Amino acid sequence: MTKSTRPLAIPSHIEGTRTDDILSESMLTPGSSSTGWANEDVTSTSLSGRGVGLKRLETEIPNEDDRPGISPSREDEADDERDRDDNELDRSGNERYRDNPGREVEDDLEMASYSLNSYTIEEERQVVRKFDRRLTMFLAFLYLLSFLDRSNIGNARIAGLVDDLNLSSGQYEWALTAFYITYICFEWMTLMYKILPAHIYIPICVFSWGVLASMQCLVTSFWQLVFLRALIGVSEAAFSPGVPFFLSFFYKREELAFRTGMILCAAPLATSFAGSLAWFIVWVSENGPIAPWRALFLYEGFPSIIVAFIAWSYIPDGPGKAKYLTPRERKVAKLRLKAGKPKHEIKKTRFDWGEVGRTLCDPKSYLTAFMFLSCNVAFSSLPVFLPTILHDMGYSKLTSQALSAPPYLFAFVVVLITASLSDRHRSRSFYLIILALISSATYLTIALTGYFHSHLPTSVHILIRYVCLYPAAAGFFSAITIIIAWTMDNKPAGEGKGTGMAILNVVGQCGPLIGTRLYPDTDGPWYIKGMMVCSLFMLLVAILAFSLRILLQRENRQALADAAGIASAVRGETALDCEEDAMLRTEERDGATDRLMGPGISKSPAAMEKTSRPRFVYII
Repeated sequence: MTKSTRPLAIPSHIEGTRTDDILSESMLTPGSSSTGWANEDVTSTSLSGRGVGLKRLETEIPNEDDRPGISPSREDEADDERDRDDNELDRSGNERYRDNPGREVEDDLEMASYSLNSYTIEEERQVVRKFDRRLTMFLAFLYLLSFLDRSNIGNARIAGLVDDLNLSSGQYEWALTAFYITYICFEWMTLMYKILPAHIYIPICVFSWGVLASMQCLVTSFWQLVFLRALIGVSEAAFSPGVPFFLSFFYKREELAFRTGMILCAAPLATSFAGSLAWFIVWVSENGPIAPWRALFLYEGFPSIIVAFIAWSYIPDGPGKAKYLTPRERKVAKLRLKAGKPKHEIKKTRFDWGEVGRTLCDPKSYLTAFMFLSCNVAFSSLPVFLPTILHDMGYSKLTSQALSAPPYLFAFVVVLITASLSDRHRSRSFYLIILALISSATYLTIALTGYFHSHLPTSVHILIRYVCLYPAAAGFFSAITIIIAWTMDNKPAGEGKGTGMAILNVVGQCGPLIGTRLYPDTDGPWYIKGMMVCSLFMLLVAILAFSLRILLQRENRQALADAAGIASAVRGETALDCEEDAMLRTEERDGATDRLMGPGISKSPAAMEKTSRPRFVYII
């Protein structure tokens, strides 16, 4: 039977468009549908494969004088012609929807895809570049300050902290552990990014840890130090774990790994910077009015207090409130995040506690969390113990401070490269497994070199141990970045992302409880046990990443199979509908019935439910 095609009725609220840009010769056919196995709404790409040729909208209305073929003297004629075309479209559209109520749903979905894509690629790139320069770089600077204030106790140790406070090796380890105990207990504050305005919440966090970090210069006993370290853990737990979650308010999930890498690479940069800065502060303060370690805490903590006031007026609450974007760019920033989301996610305004529950019951959330725990064993231990390890190799205190910087500068570069490649190839597990295995192998090499040191010249085993610190640090810093991005990627809703990050950090930050106790003085100068433990935990990261890869591949294959089955069922139902409609129309012409039916485009409720159900594709 011959199927007639009618032009779509274009809603009047779509601005900046021309009917010849939207309509094409090939329109929707009765067999078309919005079936898809990804969690995406109907787009121009998906519709074009079903017989719909679409063109991208013009995003701006050109001036009348600039339109080709239209002179100012013919404005009235052009307007009259457009009005006649619009009236004709309205009449045909009204007939179309009166005869076929179900077709209006299809057209609404189609026009929604137009609205969500009414900007150019260059406009989107410009918005992303501004967020990279203004937002992500500023958050990276805040993260640098936070990591500097939490890890400079390692530099303070060899600058005289332990001697002046008469701390034993066990007491020093408890001072480190106190930070992570409160850090773990307050990981739930990641969800505060979803509840409180960021321009208020983040500056309060920064100001708090800046004051507390500076106050460490006043401590005179072990318990005062432990108390302040615990409070710093609270204020940093409110900020650091939720930063990748906050980035998801501004970036698409395929863009998150590189931006998360930009944030987290501030950690190795801060550690290298801390080594150089500590060397300078200790050198300047050796004959100063206060002890060098007190000057270290004061000078490195005070900048956070100043930056907190800048953050108050600089950080936006969301993409639509960034002051450094133009009104048009703010609109693009919001629309680009809606493209590809299910309709129920776009319209949702209330906090979805059901999504929180589903994330808590999802085993995949805990696989990434245990990866994070394993990585954190190495991540938390090396920055605070590296100056001591280097000092035990035979270097002076000042030389140890200086030599602790280069491995972290190398890690800084590797984090950016691997995060960029991971985003470009939309792959997480491959890079994570490789990085974890490299880090594990180099930790094992350091341990074996220490075990067989008596068979090697002193200069050789010192060189091997120091050189291996470079890939070891680069491996776990880069792995942490990809684990966090992977967790964010595979949660479709904002509440799921926040809950996933909370699980990741609550479980994962138990790693430092192990890592901060791996290098007691009694194991020096070789620290074989600590290096072996770090090697085993990084190997565990690779095993867990491979397991999650297999699980996600299986779920994606199952989703694809289900989608294919649903598409087949919908095509069958549509064919039956068309046949039934044809029979009814024949009866109508013979006068047997007065029912008016559509041309077969409407689908059964079951089919509509199947085709509209969002499907999520995991990044592997």
